[in-house]
Amino acid sequence: MKRLFFLSLAFALSICAYAQKGTYRNPIIPGYHPDPSVCRVGNEFYLVNSTFQYFPGVPIFKSSDLVHWKQIGNVLTRDSQLPLYGATSWKGIYAPTIRYNNATWYMITTNVDGGGNFMVTAKQPEGPWSEPIWLEQQGIDPSLFFDRDKCYMCSNPNDAIYLCEIDPKTGKQLTESKKIWEGTGGRYVEGPHIYFKDGYYYLLCSEGGTEMAHSLTIARSKNIYGPYESNPANPILTNCNFKGQYKQIQGTGHGDFVRASDGSWWITFLAYRNFGGAYHHLGRETYLAPVKWEQGQWPVINNGEAIDTLMTANLLEGAAKPVEKVNIGPEIDLNTPQWLHIQNPIAENYENKDGQLKLAGHGTLTENNQPTFVGVRQTSENFKVETEISNLSELKKMGSYGLTIYQINDGHVDFCINNGFVLLKLKLKSIDTTLDMKELPEDASKVKLEIVGNEKNYCFYATVYNAKGEKAMFYELTDKGTETACFESVDCSLLSTEVAGGFTGVVLGMFSEYEHKDSAALFNYFKYTEK
Repeated sequence: MKRLFFLSLAFALSICAYAQKGTYRNPIIPGYHPDPSVCRVGNEFYLVNSTFQYFPGVPIFKSSDLVHWKQIGNVLTRDSQLPLYGATSWKGIYAPTIRYNNATWYMITTNVDGGGNFMVTAKQPEGPWSEPIWLEQQGIDPSLFFDRDKCYMCSNPNDAIYLCEIDPKTGKQLTESKKIWEGTGGRYVEGPHIYFKDGYYYLLCSEGGTEMAHSLTIARSKNIYGPYESNPANPILTNCNFKGQYKQIQGTGHGDFVRASDGSWWITFLAYRNFGGAYHHLGRETYLAPVKWEQGQWPVINNGEAIDTLMTANLLEGAAKPVEKVNIGPEIDLNTPQWLHIQNPIAENYENKDGQLKLAGHGTLTENNQPTFVGVRQTSENFKVETEISNLSELKKMGSYGLTIYQINDGHVDFCINNGFVLLKLKLKSIDTTLDMKELPEDASKVKLEIVGNEKNYCFYATVYNAKGEKAMFYELTDKGTETACFESVDCSLLSTEVAGGFTGVVLGMFSEYEHKDSAALFNYFKYTEK
């Protein structure tokens, strides 16, 4: 009896050490990281997001505790995998699903206007991933479910969830597509995932559209083909209700369940944070909530409470430690996974050497035809981004080059050098205007551009140097250290989804516009830091 007691005590202590009551902050992956899908292999979790018009596509993250995530690569890294020519943030790669079965990794997704539904496979999550395996059943947000020796695919053609069996090696459809659920009556039933638990097939879906009324609903059946019974407590996740109506976090939906090795259940899902009222400019982000899922019962997310920025749960080991702020640069290494291009980049326009980057122009950001651009997601409302362009004398007033705050091709703010001036330009749908401008001195040789953001405004600073390295123009800080920008500030709401449009979020980057022979802007560094 004594031995049994100590064994039981040791087991209880090990469980307590693994799952401890604590707090964590949402979002767990901030900034434009929508449509999360997650799976566990061993004690590690892997997560992917949609990327729409950006290249490379589908970032893949790894975590041991569901709170701290590290990007280990991108799934779609070759033009042959990801044709994005002409794509805007309404097109390109929609919601992916990641799964692991029989020593093979699978990622299935949709390239809207770029071939439809396909999947790729790999032996390691870091890749390399295969060429696309194209699929017959269409509808966005496809998902895979492995059930013993069978592989099923579900998606949402014709505004309902359809299911078919496929060959996971060839993608060949083996059965006819069958409609299995139409949701609970909300618009845009999508994002389906199937799970098997306690003798039931559970079908999780998103409804309401990916705006404020976004929600998750669930149904179940003893047979994978149905009929499916809707949960009487639907929706099982939404902040568009009495409990969540005043939260900063809104638009909760599009989720994926995962079970940890200690038996606890969790869900990752997308939502967005409002700033300055009912505006969100950072995009749809990745969030986490605990799930209570007792045997034979329906899952309950976060005890039925609203999702908040500060959450309390029985955390996995390591989850309670602080999350480090995002810092990128100052060296420019385009081989690191965080960098994004708009559509497929034209390789010869990017010369990356010794931490510097030379950008040759191609068209404009607004024209949206493979513009010369490389940037990173804005992941905090409080940040500073800076760069330095060092070959002003060579450029001889040709082209336009600098920093951009980019939401969509007809919604961006450019802080740049153009025709002998430092310009602050706004492109917002039918508006195309210069907000402020300062003429460069004749002997201008180098310029440092800085953008500082908070939850309300973007502020802009420039320092110009002559050939001797002396400051020729100083638009930065006073001697007292107070900000006295010589350029107008821009309200963040202008770059929000509600105003500018789009499905993504702000990306901060370097760009070079127009084509001039032997003319390319040299960026000495790029530094992004969060406060």
